[in-house]
Amino acid sequence: MKFSEFKLNETILDALFYMNFEEATEIQIKAIPTILEGKDLIGCAQTGTGKTAAFVLPTLNQIADAPSDGVQVLILCPTRELAIQIDQQIQGIAYFTNASCYPVYGGGDGVSWEAEADALKGGADIIVATPGRLMAHMARGYVKFDTVKHLILDEADRMLDIGFYDDIIKIIDALPKERQSLMFSATMASKIRKLAKEILSDPDEISVAISKPADGVTQKVYLAHEEQKVALVRHILGDKEDFQAIIIFCSTKKKVEKLARTLLQKGYSCQGISSDYEQDAREEALRDFRSGKTRIMVATDVMSRGIDIKGIDLVINYDVPGDAEDYVHRIGRTARAKTEGMAITLVCADDMFKFSKIEQLIDRELEKDQPPTELGEGPSWRGQSRGKSGSKGGARNDRGPKREKPRRSKDEKSDRKPPRSKTEGDAPKREKKKREPSPYRLLYDALPNPKKGKPAGPPAPEVTE
Repeated sequence: MKFSEFKLNETILDALFYMNFEEATEIQIKAIPTILEGKDLIGCAQTGTGKTAAFVLPTLNQIADAPSDGVQVLILCPTRELAIQIDQQIQGIAYFTNASCYPVYGGGDGVSWEAEADALKGGADIIVATPGRLMAHMARGYVKFDTVKHLILDEADRMLDIGFYDDIIKIIDALPKERQSLMFSATMASKIRKLAKEILSDPDEISVAISKPADGVTQKVYLAHEEQKVALVRHILGDKEDFQAIIIFCSTKKKVEKLARTLLQKGYSCQGISSDYEQDAREEALRDFRSGKTRIMVATDVMSRGIDIKGIDLVINYDVPGDAEDYVHRIGRTARAKTEGMAITLVCADDMFKFSKIEQLIDRELEKDQPPTELGEGPSWRGQSRGKSGSKGGARNDRGPKREKPRRSKDEKSDRKPPRSKTEGDAPKREKKKREPSPYRLLYDALPNPKKGKPAGPPAPEVTE
């Protein structure tokens, strides 16, 4: 379906033409008509399906058709990177309209704070904000949301994971009751449905490819001990010279620093990025990566959702993510917009149970390869198996089956002797010989104890050495 069939404003269609956007994705085909009708919506779609444009296009169309003063659209998202991405996409689509947009996120200086404050006082039509930063502005008392007509929550599940639930509710309480509310999430967990009931009014629900990797992603798995991983990454990169954009995800900031430093020392064009970096350094690193100046980005999960970098050739999971959903978002960096890509995951013995959870989520069992011979043998696979009933078994196949004790039937005679009764005529027990108290014990007993109402005893014997 073409964007021209949605009956969008001509200025928006002009922007899409110059951006070379012609065919709509599945989430856009399902969401845009509903939003244009003014209905509330809850949408479930994975990373890379085009859900940002799915809510930006119809919302901008409504602003263009009914312009007014003050903030008209509030978009909440979990991270500053996603806020920047949404703002950039809105700026591109709104180029031929009069709509203005401003991002509100942490990590800036005093100048950026003042600019955000001006926008929140009514100086922008659209505000894209992280909940924490927005709450800091709202505490000052100058934020004006009485003109807001559209509320959008993007990556709602991620915001709840971070702990923004209370902030989201407080922000929504400050908005007009009469508004259109949209919520987009990569998962549809119970907590998402609970939030939807609180903020949406009779919403339509759409779902596109829940928690499944894109078809164009080639997934590979290596079983590797922790100490083999750095050498294995270098081996993987060795025959990927034609891959121009590579992201490596690590579980900790320390691993990011170590791996990025090692690859730099070996001559690779590489940069690390994590929440330890200042905002300016993070934005510069992302610009270098987008422009091709940097070939390899080593990152924590700060980049696993919401970073729109096109043309990623390879994603390497240096560590298995703790959440199976995050695996989908990590490898979703590649094979975006119907392109092809590769995702390679390194699985150590401690991560096998987590990876088996991922295989259950994506409903696919992936082949596990050993490292090259020169790197030594990796661990043997001990994943989690599921029986016919769907019950989950632990990683016990290296221990053998658990032996059960045979049950004794009621009629079976027991060889166990009955317990001996206390009244039986047994031989008299040998009496314990009482020890004479020492002179020190007699001295202690003779001391008064007021707590127990014990007066002083008879004079203690004289202790002689």
